[in-house]
Amino acid sequence: MLKKLLAVLLVVSMLMTGLAFAQEAETVVEHQPVVVLYTNDVHCGIEDAIGYAGLAAYEKAYEKLGYEVILVDNGDAIQGGPIGTLSKGEYIIDIMNAVGYDVATIGNHEFDYGMDVFMSLREKAEFPYISANFCDLEGNTILDPYVIKELGGWKVAFVGASTPETFTKSTPTFFQDAEGNYIYSFCQGEDGANLYAAVQKAVDAARAEGAEIVVVMSHLGTDGSSVPYTSSDLIVNTTGIDAVLDGHSHSVWEMELVQNAAGEDVILSSTGTKLNNVGSLVIEAGEDQTPVLTTALHSESLFQDEEAEAYIATVKAQYEETLNQVVATTAVDLTTKDPATGERAVRTAETNLGDLCADAYRVVLGADVAFVNGGGVRADIPAGDITYGQILSVHPFGNMACLMEVTGQQILDALEMSSRALPDECGGFLQVSGLSYEINAGVESSVVVDDAGSFVEVAGERRVQNVLVAGEPIDPEATYTLASHNYMLKSGGDGLNMFQGDTLLQDEVLIDNQVLINYIVDTLGGVVGEEYADPYGQGRITIVE
Repeated sequence: MLKKLLAVLLVVSMLMTGLAFAQEAETVVEHQPVVVLYTNDVHCGIEDAIGYAGLAAYEKAYEKLGYEVILVDNGDAIQGGPIGTLSKGEYIIDIMNAVGYDVATIGNHEFDYGMDVFMSLREKAEFPYISANFCDLEGNTILDPYVIKELGGWKVAFVGASTPETFTKSTPTFFQDAEGNYIYSFCQGEDGANLYAAVQKAVDAARAEGAEIVVVMSHLGTDGSSVPYTSSDLIVNTTGIDAVLDGHSHSVWEMELVQNAAGEDVILSSTGTKLNNVGSLVIEAGEDQTPVLTTALHSESLFQDEEAEAYIATVKAQYEETLNQVVATTAVDLTTKDPATGERAVRTAETNLGDLCADAYRVVLGADVAFVNGGGVRADIPAGDITYGQILSVHPFGNMACLMEVTGQQILDALEMSSRALPDECGGFLQVSGLSYEINAGVESSVVVDDAGSFVEVAGERRVQNVLVAGEPIDPEATYTLASHNYMLKSGGDGLNMFQGDTLLQDEVLIDNQVLINYIVDTLGGVVGEEYADPYGQGRITIVE
């Protein structure tokens, strides 16, 4: 009897084991295809190109095709247009909630309205913000470093990675205490090693938690000026990542393969900006039932989802009347671009709109010299009526005008710092008024910056030469009055920290967009005329080889 009982138990055990294997096999076979729709650097472009209503249409179209769909954003969504400026990002979060975002990582511009505002927006969002390297000084992450989603029968981890350039490409003082000490970290320093280690730690933790697929949502970019913090730098110094969905540099990468530290291929993709493309990361089961990942970019608008379109219309109605008010006119096209190529030029060269914005600060505040960072001049104005909304598009940040006493040497250092990246773009490239200067691009920049990207010194030959103030050679020992805004003069924005602590003559007296309106209306008589006709400006900045 005992032998028969043992035999029966053995058969039952074998049947149960076989059933378990069969169920497991059945689960693998029944993997549902997954699509991760991704966006980056939308910059308030709610109706640009595909638009958010078009994005919602892609979401529904993939669902009808049988895909499980998840929607993620890789940073810089809430800033860049009047809708963001007027609501300090709230309207954008409302729209992202309505469209159905599932996860987002932070870009540098998520902080442009201040740390308290970001934390409030984070609470308002019906999706988590993630970042593995946004920490306090003890290394504790401020946000969850990753989330794991059950998608199509797989455990998919999404890990956030944020650029350490956030310190200088947002407002440095937002990350400091009242004494100017940094109280937050983006794991900067050690030639990128700290960033790589923070992301690797999150990847390893997600794998240990059972993640079968790891997708990094990064706001790092691919610009040479961002080395060692680019998305490619991250990939080649880590393992365990299957794909990196990137933002920050507005790059367009459909599916690049970059080898990681173990020599394995990792997908890198980025959609550009302003919803010109929607990215799709498709996850399907291969012949051996392991997940196969591919990425693609979609530039065509399928249709506009009616529900999303109607919601966006209700949001727009709350502020459109204000935006449509005519405040001035221009007889000439005012541009941020090189008309010969159509490419953005305001971050590498003089433009007529850059001249106009810098002149506004100098004249309205009564300064000797004025600076405007190229990254703060965001949109063109065509000839014709100028609306309040167009002015807000040019200056969307809400920076406040300031006047300081500075030395000639500080001006020289600022010009050197601002030209260090040429021929690459730099948001801190200075459009100027009251002075002219040359940049010898054949001289390699010798600017030294700290781990936060802020100016330390010029260690060698200078590329900036022949600086004239009011037609006379600048005197490094002399004192000049300099007009700009709080981001640059008080907060060390774009790494231009050489003015911090100087004597303030006028402190945050006008918001940036009002400075521009007042100059056009009060000084130019309400009309921007032929003196600004040349799109390449008035010859204030000369670049020589």
